[in-house]
Amino acid sequence: MPTDRQSRLRGISMVQRTVMHGAFWTIDMKHAVFLFRALARVCVAAGLLAGAGAAHAERLKDLATIQGVRGNQLIGYGLVVGLDGSGDQVRQTPFTQQSLTNMLSQLGITVPAGSNMQLKNVAAVMVTTTLPAFARPGQTLDVVVSSMGNAKSLRGGTLLMTPLKGADSQVYAIAQGNILVGGAGASAGGSSVQINQLNGGRISAGAIVERAVPTTFSRDGYIHVELNNTDFGTAQNVAAALNRKFGQGTAEVLDGRVVQVRTPMEQASQARFLSLVEDLQVARAPTVAKVIINARTGSVVMNRTVMIEEAAVAHGNLSVIINRQNQVSQPDTPFTEGQTVVVPNTQIEVRQDNGSLQRVSTSANLADVVKGLNALGATPQDLLAILQAMKSAGALRAELEII
Repeated sequence: MPTDRQSRLRGISMVQRTVMHGAFWTIDMKHAVFLFRALARVCVAAGLLAGAGAAHAERLKDLATIQGVRGNQLIGYGLVVGLDGSGDQVRQTPFTQQSLTNMLSQLGITVPAGSNMQLKNVAAVMVTTTLPAFARPGQTLDVVVSSMGNAKSLRGGTLLMTPLKGADSQVYAIAQGNILVGGAGASAGGSSVQINQLNGGRISAGAIVERAVPTTFSRDGYIHVELNNTDFGTAQNVAAALNRKFGQGTAEVLDGRVVQVRTPMEQASQARFLSLVEDLQVARAPTVAKVIINARTGSVVMNRTVMIEEAAVAHGNLSVIINRQNQVSQPDTPFTEGQTVVVPNTQIEVRQDNGSLQRVSTSANLADVVKGLNALGATPQDLLAILQAMKSAGALRAELEII
């Protein structure tokens, strides 16, 4: 008697011969049931793979933050020394001389009253940084140094000890160190060349934390997850994913931005729980169709959910060209009292391009939208007016935001 494994192999062999030779073979009921089950498993696996490919999930830490886990901005006023003659002009920036006098007095050096120090290697600067959450005394921070006077460059300068204060006027860090400026410049004979910005720089690990800020993120066994963007659909997806992972009743949506999550009461278990929460995969809900227009630069940015309805658009360009040329007029007769003068010659020309009606077809995806708008042949500046008119006519199915 053949074994069950041998029967299955024989059934598969019969199916292979059927497919290869195009013939019809008689299969008993036992083999048919086995084949149908195998095909069902293949179909289910294919459906799962298709569903996994269609769904797009992101980590929760990329979509939201934990309420209470935040940084605090710090600011300080200091002096930069060691500049190569590119510092502040003390007559035009009296606060630089005053700050230098106060600093020297603290070091035991008395400057006579009314003395005018002509210093070129000192510059007054503002120092800024952000104190991250959970920072402890002794840790280092990167700081940004920016000139506030008329210094030409901070390249090669050294920042002296500068207290960094918070919004409560308390000192939380001390900054000092050599400034790294990502630019260069040179000048001679009235000509100058400059690459990037010279009046600002950065000091890596240039500040030492002196005071910690208490960070509280859990109250009465609950934390609040705040989405980066308000979206009720994404908030519901976050709550559903948390309830599937940690049990029903773990998460509850408070509004379109905040999800309340129940956490373990033990402090030692909260860090592990939050690490699992941040790595949770959550599907982002489709975003609102939006078109962003920068009126200053003429930039137009739209997301993939933008749609346009069929419409007819006509847009003509009107340009005014003003050309002014200076011509020299000299006297024709020599040895006379005539003078050579410059006569301006101004030409004004008005051009208007003919704009014919162009049909824009209905587009449901971003590629078709871009293709339809490019068919108009409009410049980015003209596109601003066209999109506004299409929005007013109801042909643009998107929110229009001008920045």
